[in-house]
Amino acid sequence: MNGIRQELKDKIPPHDDDAEKAALGAMLLEDDAVSAAVSLLKPEDFYSNANGRIYKAIQSIYDKGGKRKADIITVCDELRQSGDLDSAGGEAYIASLTNSVPTAANIKYYIELVQDRALRRSLLTVSSKITAKAFDISESSYEILEKAQQFIFELIEQKQTYKYKDIKILVRETIAWMEEHIDKEFTGITCGFSDIDYYTGGFQKSEMIVIGARPSIGKTALALNMAANIAIMQKIPTGFFSLEMSDVLLTMRLLAAEARVDTKNIRIQAKLEKSRSFQKMLDEAGRIYSAPLHIEAIPNMKLLDLRTQARRLREIEKVEIIFIDYLGLIGSDNVYAPRYEQFAEISRSIKSLARELNIPIVVLSQVARDSEGKKPTLANLRDSGAVEQDADVVLLMHRERRKDDNEPEPDFFETDIEIAKNRNGPTGKATLAYYPKWTKFINYDKKGGDSR
Repeated sequence: MNGIRQELKDKIPPHDDDAEKAALGAMLLEDDAVSAAVSLLKPEDFYSNANGRIYKAIQSIYDKGGKRKADIITVCDELRQSGDLDSAGGEAYIASLTNSVPTAANIKYYIELVQDRALRRSLLTVSSKITAKAFDISESSYEILEKAQQFIFELIEQKQTYKYKDIKILVRETIAWMEEHIDKEFTGITCGFSDIDYYTGGFQKSEMIVIGARPSIGKTALALNMAANIAIMQKIPTGFFSLEMSDVLLTMRLLAAEARVDTKNIRIQAKLEKSRSFQKMLDEAGRIYSAPLHIEAIPNMKLLDLRTQARRLREIEKVEIIFIDYLGLIGSDNVYAPRYEQFAEISRSIKSLARELNIPIVVLSQVARDSEGKKPTLANLRDSGAVEQDADVVLLMHRERRKDDNEPEPDFFETDIEIAKNRNGPTGKATLAYYPKWTKFINYDKKGGDSR
């Protein structure tokens, strides 16, 4: 082990002096080369400290704008003012950079080389951190693994680059998208509830959809019914993260809902057999068995674990939508921050994940206690205004609770689903029929509840 570590230590970190000089030389020759570089490179991407200082001076001139452009004279002057001219190699070295490149036309190629070597050096730094952690027996193996994942994901996010697109390209892509969806009633993934689909147009790629309600209104039931409609009826690969219920209990509820079996009978074998509910559930099991629904039940799941597993589901199972039950149970990696800051971090991360994976992510959230007994509003979303801000669609559930617990429970409850926020569409209200004995929501027909 010591031999391997010494061998790695003796190696010179990956770098390309010629590419660094060529990139800087191109920037000194052409202002367009500077424009191409500043959105992709950082001073620390250069292995040579002198080259990094020169690039920082070029970047500073570009950021200031105006008629002053980056060339040998202006860059030397910028470095002289900052006191970095000598440490940047002096005037002679800077002047020689333009001789390192025949043309600025290949600036993108030079940038890619500099980026590649910088990424490799960053990977070496991360791997050395992980190695040091692995030798530290004061931390548990799981904590080290979690830190390793965090290091890698932070590196990925740091190295993400964003490029603008010309309107000509965007028009072509937009028209192609419209032609692809021209014969479809909805452009997104339909959740199976017609009124909700009408307002949302289906759950759209990259969107964060929030379902908010007070406890015991049926958030989990609604999300599970939606997941079933999508995975079982439409055969669309679906992921479902549960931080509150076990995977077996969730599957039991799913079977009962699809078979329309009274959930009270499930735990009492005699009633289950007598009512033939067991056979009905077995019949439904055959249909559900082949559905592309992937359930992951992990209590106390950390944000990092959630992102990791979501990426795996997207890559391996090709899921096209993910449900998370629920927001308040996701553990922040920053445990010492105030809870509202943790919520803000989690909310931003989920929205970022939806964009990264290019799929809708539906997340459940409790609403504040002061909304009990009345219709909740966006302001009632629990703990953080960031949830309201980050969400593309917010669905708020409400129904009148029974005033007297001794009253017989009705077959179904009318449940209002307020589309309180819809970034790219109309807001309004949908009404569903909730059958508590089946824990199932159904499209509501005012004539009789169930619109089957």
